[in-house]
Amino acid sequence: MAKEKYRFNPDSLQYDQINHTFRDKLLSFLTYFSATIVIAVIYFLVFSHFFDLPKEKALKREVNKMSLQYEILNRQLDHINYVLDDIQNRDDNIYRVVFNTEPIPQSIRTAGFGGVNRYADLEGYDNSRIIVETARRLDILKKQLYVQSTSYDELIDMVVNKEDMLASIPSIQPVAIRDIRRIGGYFGKRIHPIYKIRMQHDGMDFTAPIGTDVYATGNGVVARVFNSRARRGYGTYIIIDHGYGYRTLYAHLDKILVRQGQEVTRGDVIGLVGNTGASTAPHLHYEVHRNNRPVDPINYYFGDLSPEEYDAMIEMSMQGGSFMGI
Repeated sequence: MAKEKYRFNPDSLQYDQINHTFRDKLLSFLTYFSATIVIAVIYFLVFSHFFDLPKEKALKREVNKMSLQYEILNRQLDHINYVLDDIQNRDDNIYRVVFNTEPIPQSIRTAGFGGVNRYADLEGYDNSRIIVETARRLDILKKQLYVQSTSYDELIDMVVNKEDMLASIPSIQPVAIRDIRRIGGYFGKRIHPIYKIRMQHDGMDFTAPIGTDVYATGNGVVARVFNSRARRGYGTYIIIDHGYGYRTLYAHLDKILVRQGQEVTRGDVIGLVGNTGASTAPHLHYEVHRNNRPVDPINYYFGDLSPEEYDAMIEMSMQGGSFMGI
């Protein structure tokens, strides 16, 4: 191929030889070189958009595999949560009912995590959502399992102390009467015998002659004795602490036969029926407190009443009426 190049000159009607300077040659080289680079970049971008490199293919396969594993893990967490919900339900509504204790508050079981973002190092990736959600569910599950484990530790202690607990819970009548007509007042809103207005009655009244034996309704320790002949309040009364959240009160007594701090056993005679305090006739005012709140004593006579007697007492309590004192 000839190295010389010519260009037709229309004025002279002859071909003139083209003489390129170094600048022209450099400019031509740079033009072709730049065009080549641009075309190469375009080819690379198009190829990388539609086709993956071997390393990219391997990374995508690994990401897809990890995403699948996270999805499988979340399905397993769903199953574990279902099982844990059943365990928690049994704990609150069966085991703790058997041992007569309060269920664990839902606010404790489902308490979240406060403070700083615990998952900041997991954010900023294409699959951050599923990773963060899985990590959060695992943390919540670990906390719920810890709470449940602690609950079972408490239940184990209750099993060990079950015999003592059953002996301590109030379960008999404080006065030996079989005729429910001698119950002068039941738990709930009743007409006050002195003030003649409807008031809350936190216990039950048992009519009996002065000097009738009053029994401790469960094992415990005498927490307080108070002697008073004044015509106000409970008059002469005893409070027994049975443990396990239970206390009982025996009011309007004529005489106290125990001392403060003394241990008593269910069925022990602790005092005698009287007519002290705000009382209109000889009777025993009896209260049961659980976790510092008065509860209906009628639910704690399962130790010495037949089903028929218990049903009759429930029916009498629903008829209302007045009570005989504070």
